[in-house]
Amino acid sequence: MTGAVNELVSLLVLLLFLGPFLWMVVMSFQTRTQIFARPPLIWFRPTLANYTDLMNRGVFLDYLQNSLVVVVLTVLVSLAFAIPAAYGFARFRFRRREDLAFWVLSIRMAPPIAVVIPYFLIGSFLGILDTRFVLVVAYLSFNIPFAIWMIRGFIEDVPVEVEEAAQIDGCSRFQALRRVTLPLVGGGIAATAILLVIQSWNEFAFALFLTTTEARTLPTIVTQFLTFQGVVWGEMAAAASITVIPIVIFAILVRKQLITGLTFGAIKE
Repeated sequence: MTGAVNELVSLLVLLLFLGPFLWMVVMSFQTRTQIFARPPLIWFRPTLANYTDLMNRGVFLDYLQNSLVVVVLTVLVSLAFAIPAAYGFARFRFRRREDLAFWVLSIRMAPPIAVVIPYFLIGSFLGILDTRFVLVVAYLSFNIPFAIWMIRGFIEDVPVEVEEAAQIDGCSRFQALRRVTLPLVGGGIAATAILLVIQSWNEFAFALFLTTTEARTLPTIVTQFLTFQGVVWGEMAAAASITVIPIVIFAILVRKQLITGLTFGAIKE
């Protein structure tokens, strides 16, 4: 009986979270008349007109390319900076270490909209607005602190004696990190990279305010359907569906790596 209740509660929670997404997907296959029908239509003849109109706009593939380039660069650079910093916080003892670590994390606490104006002014002064570069820099300022704290926890779960044994065998500290520690925390690094991909792909505020046409990413395409004549709900739903589907597929494909990484070190002997 308890198991049935748990399954029912889980199903209700799942429907609660999936309801808006499923409604959006259904709406993307409806005409304007069907979308505004009251009561909402359960049975209707689906149409691909919204997707056809979306592709005819000619900017979708450009936005998709921008998203892919920005996400890949952001994740790679974030990990390149975060791994050495996380190792330093995890292995070295220095004055006010925890205060500095918390200061790094506090950067991540600020909402993007709170700092978008300073980024806009700096980008305007340097002449880098509406470029992929300004987006990568903006995303790094939030992703690197997050990655440092994630990877630091994984490294701390590796006994320091393992590295000391490698150093006794002739490895330098860097070689011990590269040959011993990083392979052991590979699952955690993969989980961190997955979360960085999701965060960077879904980011909206920086992509909207720091770009205009050339470097716009996929999430901002929905703003094109807010016209003076009203909201083009069908095409907006189609654009949102296409934007969400790649990251959903990605999350499904890497779910095992994500779970393995996030549970690394959870069981202590």
